[in-house]
Amino acid sequence: MLIFRVVVMLLLAAGVVSFALYVATGQVRYRHIGLVIVKWTVIAGLAFFAVLLLERLALML
Repeated sequence: MLIFRVVVMLLLAAGVVSFALYVATGQVRYRHIGLVIVKWTVIAGLAFFAVLLLERLALML
């Protein structure tokens, strides 16, 4: 669980850095990279919590 939190925070920080680079340089590729990082971080987080939810439901049955 701790490893997942650290990885998510590092990925979100990488997205913020990419957006900051986009603002500083104006290059669209940094915005695109930031959006891709944030998108896949959110998808991975949702999948992780779905697995936790399914695990708890399985324990209840």
